[in-house]
Amino acid sequence: MAAGQSRSSNTLLVPQATAALDQLKYEVAQELGIQIPQDGYMGFMATRDAGAIGGNITRRLVQIAEQQLAGKFTTR
Repeated sequence: MAAGQSRSSNTLLVPQATAALDQLKYEVAQELGIQIPQDGYMGFMATRDAGAIGGNITRRLVQIAEQQLAGKFTTR
């Protein structure tokens, strides 16, 4: 499969989410000290590194959602 292609059949409800998630991926990788290849192909990246990036992204997204929900329910 060529770089930039995806087998995922998921469609994004907000097309701008792709750019935001990519930005988040690079931020998390930088914080963890993991170098993402310049050409975007991550096939040679260690599974452990890819998992660390994905796990931290998920953790951060859950944290953001919790903060938003807490803000919605505390204002009455």
